[in-house]
Amino acid sequence: MPIDDNKEARHKARQQKVKDQVDERVAAAQEEKGLLLVITGNGKGKSTSGFGTVARAVGHGLNCSVAQFIKGTWDNGERNLLEKLGVEFQVMATGFTWETQDKQSDTDAAQLVWKECKRMLQDDSIDVVLLDELTYMVTYGYIDLDEVIEALTQRPKMQSVVITGRAAHRSLIELADTVSEVRNVKHAFESGVKALKGVDW
Repeated sequence: MPIDDNKEARHKARQQKVKDQVDERVAAAQEEKGLLLVITGNGKGKSTSGFGTVARAVGHGLNCSVAQFIKGTWDNGERNLLEKLGVEFQVMATGFTWETQDKQSDTDAAQLVWKECKRMLQDDSIDVVLLDELTYMVTYGYIDLDEVIEALTQRPKMQSVVITGRAAHRSLIELADTVSEVRNVKHAFESGVKALKGVDW
């Protein structure tokens, strides 16, 4: 089928305009600093995205650390892989709060992990820190929001932090450089499908 020269010319003109706009934005982005990324929302994939960022960073030779809240009582594929590559893990390891039903115990466990998080957030040898499911700890009052904000704002300039979890506090969203919201469209569990090892966990 012959190509319409006018159609091809219009396509090239549109693409050139897009390229010019992208080039202009790239040229304008001159500040270098570590990023604060918040991945929130009700959909599945927030922790997966956070761990993907850690895997990417490790692949580039960066030093990474992970703190896991809420989960941690079962086999973890990401930990199995990343610990072998030198990634530090600090895990609350109490499971879901609706299973423990013990606020003081959960608070104590969260505070132990948060103490390690504060150490990580002061260590300029750590390039990327993943605070997985931290949003719940703030919502439940296990960790003080102001403490979190202070630790994040006082961290080393080139250190990046990824925070995951539902219902991220507006103060975290305002502080973040990048915020992504994962929306639930459909989930296998709602249809009675059991969580699959290696895909769901």
